[in-house]
Amino acid sequence: MPEDFLVARNPEPGSTLPWLVRVPLPGRPVVLKVKDTWPRTAKVYCHRAEWPADAEVVERVPTRSCSARGAAIDLVLDRGREFRSQFVFTNARGREMIFWQSARTAKQARPNVQTPTARASGLASFEVLVDVHERYPWKFSGEQVTTRRAPLTAGDYAVERDGRVVAAVERKSLQDLVMTMTAGKLRYVLADLAALPHAALVVEDRYSAIFSLDRVRPAVVADGVAEAQARFPAVPIIFAETRPLAQQWTYRFFGACLTEQADAVGAQARLDALVEAPALPKREATTAEIRAWAIAQGFPISARGGRLPNEVREAYASRDVG
Repeated sequence: MPEDFLVARNPEPGSTLPWLVRVPLPGRPVVLKVKDTWPRTAKVYCHRAEWPADAEVVERVPTRSCSARGAAIDLVLDRGREFRSQFVFTNARGREMIFWQSARTAKQARPNVQTPTARASGLASFEVLVDVHERYPWKFSGEQVTTRRAPLTAGDYAVERDGRVVAAVERKSLQDLVMTMTAGKLRYVLADLAALPHAALVVEDRYSAIFSLDRVRPAVVADGVAEAQARFPAVPIIFAETRPLAQQWTYRFFGACLTEQADAVGAQARLDALVEAPALPKREATTAEIRAWAIAQGFPISARGGRLPNEVREAYASRDVG
């Protein structure tokens, strides 16, 4: 059973982080200076600290569970409300940053990120085909790609290898996704995408935005997304939050698909260059197998073991040849 979760006053005078929390991570409790005693309306900024010997504890709560998962610590307290939260460790501007968040504050926060400029999968550059019917298309500004308009049979964006489309992405706003779904067209869009080696449908919004819809029942849309994903598991439906993040995800996806295709071709070439192994010699039957066959055929031999008569072996060999 984890130790209790403690909140104390920070004894440092004039600190902008007036509280201390002792997070009961099994084996190595973590102490942090924090700006508030709980992430109620926004994420709470944290900083590493030490627990003072004479700490003035203002709150002590039993803990249901506390565990590290990757770059985060999940904390569940044993109380009726404000019981589930998470401490997230990240890096910004070259230094470590720690934020304390709850499900509510994570939902309210808007992404404030700069997309990376590193090349996708190490590729120098590649060409993205943009469907001729796409209005206001992505420009992939700042990415190592060129674009070209072309008629596409599936998706709004695609990449080719040796003149064949190897990956495509269908772009949707949330409103467009809802219209396509309610009109019964979504399954046909996904069926076309599923025929390609790699494909995805990218939505320029959060999944949580579904539950803020007012002109259609949110449950209908959520069920439609789930059913579409179950029917076409090879075509992931990605909620990328914003247009720039949707574009960034697509760029990385295309780079990974092109790299995977190149690796597959290279692997096949290396496989074809290997010397084919000869056929395996026929395995000799074991004494136990011959004995079981002989007993089934009614030969008067012992089932417990012993030497098999030559006529039994000869009969089995003749049977095998026949």
